[in-house]
Amino acid sequence: MTALPASDLAAPDDRRARRNVLVLVATQAVLGSQVTMVFVVGGLAGNMLAPVHCLATLPISMIVLGAGLTAPWLSGFMQRHGRRAGFFVGAAGGLVGSGLAAWALSLGSFWLFLAGSFLTGTYMAAQGFYRFAATDAASEAFKPKAISWVMAGGLVSALTGPQIVKVTNGLFPVPFLGTYLAAMAVTLAGMWLFLLLDLPAPPKGEARTVKGPSWGELLRRPAVLVAVICAMVSYSLMNLVMTSTPLAIVGCGFTPGNAADVISAHVLAMFVPSFFTGHLIARFGAQRIVMAGLVILAVAGMVGLSGVELGHFFGTLVLLGLGWNFGFIGATAMLTSAHSASERGRVQGMNDAIVMGCVTLASLASGGLMNCAGGTAVEGWQLVNIAMVPFLTLAGAALIWLAFQRRAAR
Repeated sequence: MTALPASDLAAPDDRRARRNVLVLVATQAVLGSQVTMVFVVGGLAGNMLAPVHCLATLPISMIVLGAGLTAPWLSGFMQRHGRRAGFFVGAAGGLVGSGLAAWALSLGSFWLFLAGSFLTGTYMAAQGFYRFAATDAASEAFKPKAISWVMAGGLVSALTGPQIVKVTNGLFPVPFLGTYLAAMAVTLAGMWLFLLLDLPAPPKGEARTVKGPSWGELLRRPAVLVAVICAMVSYSLMNLVMTSTPLAIVGCGFTPGNAADVISAHVLAMFVPSFFTGHLIARFGAQRIVMAGLVILAVAGMVGLSGVELGHFFGTLVLLGLGWNFGFIGATAMLTSAHSASERGRVQGMNDAIVMGCVTLASLASGGLMNCAGGTAVEGWQLVNIAMVPFLTLAGAALIWLAFQRRAAR
C-alpha cells in the first residue's frame, strides 16, 4: 500500500506536487529528529533544573507555546514571502533555541533553558506547515495523500532521534548537553533541503490588500470549527500523555534508556500509518478516519490505566501514536477542503495557533498531574490517562454534530 497508483504517477498536474512531497519527506525525516530529541529529554532536563518538580514539563510547554505564538505570524510571513523563506526562519529559531538550551544546561539555569525551549518552538511551528505546503501545488485528489506522505517522513526521525539521545546523553559531564549540541548539528544539516522546493509564488499584494474573514467568522463555519476541534484534541491528548511518559517510566523504576525506547516506538506509531492514511481518507472520508483515531486514543487511555509494567507503557504509547495519526491527519484533510486559496494563510495560522495553544496547556497539565496531583508516579500516570475522557467526548460530539449539519443541508 506504500506505492502510489499508476494513475497518480501519470497525472501531469501532480508532478510538481510529488517532487515537493519528496523534498518535504526528506526534510521531515532529518529535521524531525531534532523535535523528537528535545521532547525525549526536555522533561527530564526540566526535572533536573526546575526549582520545584511541578515545573518539570514547563520546558516542553514553552516549546509548544513558542510554536503557538509563532504560527499566525509565520503563516502570514509565508503568505507574503513564500514557504521557503518561512521554513528557513523556523529552522534558524530551532538552531538558536537549541544553542541557548545547551548554554543553559552548562550554567544550570532553568530560566535560560525555558528561553531556549521557547525559541525551539519557532521551528516546531514551521514544521507544522510542511503538511500544508505539500498541498499547495496538488490536485484535490492528491491532497490527502500528499499530507499523509509528508507526515510519513517522521518515520526516520522516530528511529534516529531517540537513538541520538542514547548516544549523546553521556558525552559530557552535564546531562543532556550533548543531546542539545547534536540537535544544533541536525538542524544545520537539514535546513538546506528547503532550497530544493518548487512551490507556487505568493500572490502579489494579496495579503496586503485583502484582509479576509476574522477568526470568529471562520470558526462559525461548521467544517472549519470541527476540523480545528479534532486537530486540537488529537494533538493535545497525544502531548498530554507523551510528555509525562518519560517521567512516569523513570518514576516506576525503569531507566531513561527505556523511556527513549518507548518514545521511539510511539513516534514510529505516529508516522508509519502515514503510508496508508491518505488512501484511507480518500476511500472512507476524513471524518470517519478522525472518529477512528478518537476511538484508538480512548483505547490507549484504557491500556495506560491497566498497569505500569514496561509493556503497558509500550502499548499505551503505540496506540497513542496511531490515534494521533488518524485524528490529526484526518483533521488536516478536513481543514484544507474548508477554505479558499486566498484564506489559506489566515485559516492555517489560526488552526495551528489554537492547536498549539491547547497543546501548551496540555503539556503544563501533564507535569502538574504527574508530579503534583498524584502522591506517587503510578497515581500521577493514572490521572494523566483519566484526563483524556472529557476531551475525547468533545471531539466525538463535534463530529456527530457536523454530520447532522451536513445531512440537514442536503
